[in-house]
Amino acid sequence: MQHISFSELKNWTTCSFYHKLVNIEKLKGFVGSEHTAFGTAIHEVYEKKVLGQIEDGDESRIFKKTFEEEILKLLSDNVELNEGLLSQMSSQGVSLSSKGIPALKQYFGKYEVFSAEERLYEKISDVEYFFKGYIDLVLKTPDGRYHIIDWKTTSWGWDSRRRSDPMVTYQLTLYKHYFAKKHKINPKNIETHFALAKRTADKDQIEIFRVSSGPRKTENALKLLNKAIYNIQKKRYIKNRLSCERCDFYKTEHCR
Repeated sequence: MQHISFSELKNWTTCSFYHKLVNIEKLKGFVGSEHTAFGTAIHEVYEKKVLGQIEDGDESRIFKKTFEEEILKLLSDNVELNEGLLSQMSSQGVSLSSKGIPALKQYFGKYEVFSAEERLYEKISDVEYFFKGYIDLVLKTPDGRYHIIDWKTTSWGWDSRRRSDPMVTYQLTLYKHYFAKKHKINPKNIETHFALAKRTADKDQIEIFRVSSGPRKTENALKLLNKAIYNIQKKRYIKNRLSCERCDFYKTEHCR
């Protein structure tokens, strides 16, 4: 069956022609950077730690190993890397690697791990499409509530505009909707949170905050999702000229 992920929805929203090149024609667009390598390594550490797969004090080793592996992948794709930035990230990652799980305990208090890297593959109503995604972490607290958490690595944090940007927060909104559908849980018993791991912050290096994902926001997110699917099925590939200068295919043979 055909499926759509949030990253694909984001590509379509940015530029439907870019979506066509990357998600339909399968051309390589953005393959990664120092920042994505760092994010992947931090995610790996926090996932293994919250699942009890590594011992205290072993976090930095897992970070270094994963970070090096991700850098090698980028080099094999001929991505130019900043050696100075990589050196900074290596030490910053070692510092951050041990701080994620203590921050969860401080924020949520008692909890049990419901799932980590949970796969979503749920039917989208009224269309022959599935929504596909992976939830970083789901915790359940003693009050019976479920907490969907998405880890984000960042330099110093997010400003108010980023925190309220629909195309940032809709990710959690859709995860909540389809998680509730998958497990037959009342959405009222599910909360959504971003957890920021800040590389350059002097204090509060881990910040966890709740994101509202009520009925109206869910309705708006689903409307956007269905609009994207409708236009993809109709093969409407319109260029968003406002996004051209930031596009990987700008002034290439693929986009004239």
